Amino acid sequence: MTKTIISCAITGTIHTPSMSPYLPFAPEDIARQAIDAAHAGATVLHLHARDPETGRPSADPAHYAAFLPQIAAGCDAVINLTTGGSAIMTLEERLAAPLRFAPEMCSLNMGTMNFALYPMADKPRVWRFNWEEPFLRNSDDLVFKNTPRDIEGVLTKMGQERGAQFEFECYDISHLYMLRHFVDRGLVTAPLFIQFVFGVLGGMGPDHDTLDHMVALADKLFGDSYTFSVLAAGRWQIPMAEHSIRLGGHVRVGLEDSLMIARGELATSNAQQVQKVRGLIEAAGRPIATPDEARALLGLKGATETKI
Repeated sequence: MTKTIISCAITGTIHTPSMSPYLPFAPEDIARQAIDAAHAGATVLHLHARDPETGRPSADPAHYAAFLPQIAAGCDAVINLTTGGSAIMTLEERLAAPLRFAPEMCSLNMGTMNFALYPMADKPRVWRFNWEEPFLRNSDDLVFKNTPRDIEGVLTKMGQERGAQFEFECYDISHLYMLRHFVDRGLVTAPLFIQFVFGVLGGMGPDHDTLDHMVALADKLFGDSYTFSVLAAGRWQIPMAEHSIRLGGHVRVGLEDSLMIARGELATSNAQQVQKVRGLIEAAGRPIATPDEARALLGLKGATETKI
């Protein structure tokens, strides 16, 4: 039986500080929550950076440098740096930190898409920082750009030149065909780690039938050369994770994807979500992968080959 990889997305760039006092944005808080999540059972840590004063999404390598060494020293989890960053960033900005730190793993969104966050601005709240509300509201006219040329550049610079493997984030059926295109071009080789992403407005809705279809299509396109994981935004995080577990897939949780631990209850940490999904995996009789087992499964180069 394949062991289950738990990925944990620690802070992201979607939620804003006013939505939860537990969303980490200071470097010491990102590091502490990441290490605690790893100790709770997270195998892969998916990481973004934020401005430590305001919590605004940041691509500055200096902001990454303020927490990456502490995480690497505090746990053995796989460090997975975003190449998506935020839709407000250029590709050059998004790649600055991955190019500098050459991690074992990077995320890669497999297409250009609407990335609409503006409905979250309608919930009554007191805004902690003045950037938050316009950041959300202006996403009604925002496109996340990842053209085939962009994707080829990431695959070349991070994969071929720096040896990273990828978390291929597929928000839509078309993204699987784009991934197949790059396999056919020889820029992507097995083993593939595909992250099915549900619940972002502009991508797939959190529908169980759609997950079944995505798995069937990936089976057709990639055969036994891939493994899949599932993340779902908001309240669908755990129901879709349970479905992935039943299908034999891996799971991703974390405050990037959902701020909640139960209906109407904020999660107090990333580790709390990891513990919850770990309980579901173990109840299903499936073992949890260790970081080194995940490295072997995903074909990673190893932590000693990074510049963290």
